[in-house]
Amino acid sequence: MIAVDMQGKAVPALGFGTWALNGSECERAIPMAIEVGYRHIDTAQTYENEAEVGRGWTAAGIARGELFITTKITRTGNAAAEVIAGVETSLNKLRTDYVDLLLIHWPTDAVPMAETLDAMGKLKSAGKIRALGVSNFTVGHMREAVERLGHRVACNQIEYHLLLKQQRVIDYARAHGIALTAYCPLARGKLMGHPVVERVAKKHGKTANQIGLRWLVQQAGVLAIPKTASLAHARENIGIFEFALDAEDLRALDALPANTRLVSPAWAPKWDAA
Repeated sequence: MIAVDMQGKAVPALGFGTWALNGSECERAIPMAIEVGYRHIDTAQTYENEAEVGRGWTAAGIARGELFITTKITRTGNAAAEVIAGVETSLNKLRTDYVDLLLIHWPTDAVPMAETLDAMGKLKSAGKIRALGVSNFTVGHMREAVERLGHRVACNQIEYHLLLKQQRVIDYARAHGIALTAYCPLARGKLMGHPVVERVAKKHGKTANQIGLRWLVQQAGVLAIPKTASLAHARENIGIFEFALDAEDLRALDALPANTRLVSPAWAPKWDAA
């Protein structure tokens, strides 16, 4: 499996997303994913499934050090005291002494960014988290965190797929050593049936979704976290390391119109133009 360097830590480029996986479905999906070969699990306080993730990974019988676990601060819990208390709760639910990566789930004007990041820094110093990062941050938000506040940001998790360009965010992140994790990497099913994607898929004997994932992880510093509760789809997704896209493929895929944003709730920031 391809690995991405995240501030000196080699992180599997393909992670297992858990958004909208809850209850027994989530608890079953985690050991299934680990059995298939996933070693990077993504969750969040807002997903309300950290306890299931914790029970799932421990049931798999794998050593904690073999897993990379990411969670995210709830959108309304960015005050320092809330960050500290929230992470303690997350650790208990996840059945671990630390998380590998803690993200600010959404930027907010309700709490100064410095307060949130400073609290995360204290958690890192205490060994509760190994790295801190952000999610849904624009270039302006990343610039504030890195240049004005002087924090080392390991990752920005953003919506990114073949149908949504994020070039300004990508350019800034790469210039400052920030990895990018793509959520909604399969564009919620919109890659299937797309004529260009299907043509490339047919050439390689793969599916459209595999082409979309391979396009992401073949880029420097990019990770992807597709979600599935299906064993067949979990195997399909992890099968992207059996082939590579060539220059002709990349030209065709990179030329696709890519302004389809699927996640933009009322509290979202003003997104960067492509």
